[in-house]
Amino acid sequence: MAVGVFIYLNSSPALPEDNGNIVNFEVRPGETALAVGKRLENAGIIRSQYFWYILSRFKNDFIKTGTYRIELPVTQLALHSMLVTGDQLLFRVTIPEGVTLKKAAAIFDENGICSAGDFLEAASSAEVRDYYRIPGATMEGYLFPDTYLFPLAYPADKVIRMMADTFFKKLAEAIPESQNLDSKELNDKVILASIIEREYRVDEEAPLMAGVFYNRLRIGMALQSCATVEYVITEILGRPHPDVLYNRDLEIKDPYNTYQHSGLPPGPISSPGLTALRAVFNPVSSDYLYFRLTDPGAGRHYFSSTLDEHIRAGALYLKGN
Repeated sequence: MAVGVFIYLNSSPALPEDNGNIVNFEVRPGETALAVGKRLENAGIIRSQYFWYILSRFKNDFIKTGTYRIELPVTQLALHSMLVTGDQLLFRVTIPEGVTLKKAAAIFDENGICSAGDFLEAASSAEVRDYYRIPGATMEGYLFPDTYLFPLAYPADKVIRMMADTFFKKLAEAIPESQNLDSKELNDKVILASIIEREYRVDEEAPLMAGVFYNRLRIGMALQSCATVEYVITEILGRPHPDVLYNRDLEIKDPYNTYQHSGLPPGPISSPGLTALRAVFNPVSSDYLYFRLTDPGAGRHYFSSTLDEHIRAGALYLKGN
C-alpha cells in the first residue's frame, strides 16, 4: 500500500493532449521548498506539494535559485535532483567584437543575465583586476567577445571572470608569445588592439594598420585614431554614435582623444577579437603613416606615407556602431 502511494505521488500528473512537454520553471531567490512545491503543483508539474515538501526534508538538500528547463513527464525524485544540482536552463548571449564595457553590460542586462550596474561594478572591482593583473581601472579590453551560455540572474562577477578567463585562454592558444609579456607590456598591446578593432573592416588590413600605429608611436606622432574620438563621444560624454567627425570633435579635450595627445590612450576602448590581437603582435612593416577609409561598402582603406597623399585620398568615414 505505502509503496503504491509513493509511486503514485512520485509520478508526473497526466498531461493534457494539447500541452507541450517542455516547460521553463524559475526558482526565485529566498523561496522555500514548500513555496516551490505549491507552484509546481499549481503548474501541473507534480501531483502533491506536500509530498514535495516531505521529499525535500528527507533529502535535506537545498534547491538552487535559477531557471530550469523541465521535460515532462518527470518524477518528483528526478525533478528534485535537477533543482538540487542546479542543472539550469542556459541562455545564449553573443558579445560582438569591438563592443565597449558599457555596451556589453547593456547586452547582459537586456538578456536577463545580470544587471548593467552589477556588470560594470564587477568589471571595476579591484579584487578582480588584481587577480588578472590588469593595470587599468576596469576590465575594458580583457573580456573576450564570444558567444556564451549563462543561466538567468547569474552573478555578475562570475560573468566577468568567465569572459576574462576566455580572453587569456584564447590569447595563449592563438599567440603563445604573449605569455612572455609583463602586465604593462600586454596592456599596451591590448590598448592598441582595441583601437585597431574599431578601425579595421577587412581582416588583411589589420596588420597594416598596426604597422602604421607603431610607426607613429616610434616617431612621437599622435595616433590620430577616429575610434578614440568616437569612444570619448559615446562612452565618456554619453552622446549618440556619430556618423562623421568634425574638427570640433577632434578638438575635444580628453586623455582618450589621440588627436590631442600623443602615445597610447589610458586604456583599451573596446573588446578586441583575435584578428586585432594578432595584428599587434605581427604588424606589417612599411613606411606608411596614414590610412583612410575610401570604400565604405567594401571596408577598404588607402594607406599612404605622406600627408598630402593622405589628404588626396578623400573623405573621413567611421566604422559603424
